[in-house]
Amino acid sequence: MPYASNGDVDLYYEVDGEGDDDRDVDAVAFCGEIGYGPWQWGWQHAAIAGPYRAVVPATRGTGDSETPPGPYTVGQLAADLDAVLADAGVRAAHVVGVGLGGMVALHAAFHSRRVRKLALVGTPAYGDGMNPDPLWGDPTDPAALKSSLRAAVTDEFLDAVPDAVARIVEWRAAEDAGRDAWEGARAAVRGFDLSDRLYEVSNEALVLHGSEDAVCPPTKGEELAEGLPRGEFVEVDGAGHLATMEASREVNDRVLGFLDAEA
Repeated sequence: MPYASNGDVDLYYEVDGEGDDDRDVDAVAFCGEIGYGPWQWGWQHAAIAGPYRAVVPATRGTGDSETPPGPYTVGQLAADLDAVLADAGVRAAHVVGVGLGGMVALHAAFHSRRVRKLALVGTPAYGDGMNPDPLWGDPTDPAALKSSLRAAVTDEFLDAVPDAVARIVEWRAAEDAGRDAWEGARAAVRGFDLSDRLYEVSNEALVLHGSEDAVCPPTKGEELAEGLPRGEFVEVDGAGHLATMEASREVNDRVLGFLDAEA
């Protein structure tokens, strides 16, 4: 099992897929939403691993990564990502992020030469643009894990896939952050603000946003895309905050089309 180190913090990650040696960028890294373990990328993994190497870190405090004392900053989480990419031997990667993960991707675009295109889902330009508190679920409380999913996706989706919901609850119990780590990550969201510097992000960016996102309103995604010099906003009709899960086929098609397109 591979681990990278950022200072004294050990970070677990997984790499799958061979990538394509003919590509200038053959890796895609995933940055997760606050408190969620790597399980959240299960809907993207098979689509990405193959044409690219898929690099899936467990954010500090989740999965098998260590849980240092908080509060955390987006800068620390971006440094974690860079440590993982370096350990995996990735010289250049596209980055996909949701919510807090999108903030990390934006910060990394400023500070890491490894980052190329950005795919940002349910992401605002500043921390006050989203309220992640309803996403919290105690990993020791299955009922809380299940009920808090209603902040992440629509009721229609949950009611349509009861078997999948049961599996998600099991994955969350095994991988999601405990309260201390969650509060540490919550501080990172609260302290994030790139609204006055978005014009400096020269990376191509696809901003995807569920039309029914109750955590981060679609207007915040539009605002982000408008502020990015090379940003494009796409609304995912009928999806909630985790459009990556609820509308995975559409999201995967759009992300792969964006990553594969020539600049």
